[in-house]
Amino acid sequence: MPRNPENELTYFIENVVKHSEKNRLQRLDQSPIYDPPLVGFARGDDHLFDDYKRIIGEFHWTPREMLKMHFPEWNDKEDSCSVVCWVLPITEETRRSNASQSTYPSERWAHTRLYGEQFNDHLRQTIVDQLASQGYLAVAPILSQHYGSGYTGNTGLASSWSERHVLYVAGMGTFSLSDGFITPKGIAVRCGSIVTNLELEPTTRAYKTHLENCLFYRTGKCAECISRCPVRAITEMGHDKAKCGDFLGKEAADYVSKNYGVKGGCCGLCQTRVPCESKIP
Repeated sequence: MPRNPENELTYFIENVVKHSEKNRLQRLDQSPIYDPPLVGFARGDDHLFDDYKRIIGEFHWTPREMLKMHFPEWNDKEDSCSVVCWVLPITEETRRSNASQSTYPSERWAHTRLYGEQFNDHLRQTIVDQLASQGYLAVAPILSQHYGSGYTGNTGLASSWSERHVLYVAGMGTFSLSDGFITPKGIAVRCGSIVTNLELEPTTRAYKTHLENCLFYRTGKCAECISRCPVRAITEMGHDKAKCGDFLGKEAADYVSKNYGVKGGCCGLCQTRVPCESKIP
């Protein structure tokens, strides 16, 4: 890797997003699923990763645990560990289509959720392969055979690798009343990350709190996402994961399957027609 690996990786990721046919709504109009990405980096030994074991649960991996799990030869006492992170902003046309909905997601949004995440998986593996071809160790935690979820009294059901929490460490955004992740490109995004032993300069965390980008927590004068939720799973007390998940997994999943021929529950109404849709409000 050249002397400025951060720039090289950013350029590489931008080009995959720009040119990959997988980043297209191939069953609709061939338009891009995502706009140009944001890219950031985190140190694998950042103290926040250890804090997550207390905040989320012991089952949430640290980047160093992830590397050691997949590469036993990696020396966790001496070798480098970094995380490459990215934000994939959903296009304006798709956001606009979902903003017009009040109960179920638009067809473009449903296709974006399914095929967009398939592209995100492709991007994860492509970055891993690129780093491996240059002699570095790399793994995408979400694609790991060990990836799963657990229950904790603090957060309810949670995964063993939270992309949003990892991107928070990398200085790429903060959380919202709806549990979404508000980035400089807004909340209507998908996130991704990989772990590598390539040493990378971490992105600066410019915010002071984990809720700083949310207008409701900053001023108490928003809460637009509350009225956008079709099952009132969002209140001023926060996001009810169980209520939201039940709607996504049953009613919304049935709707998008019958009307759009798309598998998997999705909604995203709280990410559109809100002040944080495409920017930090």
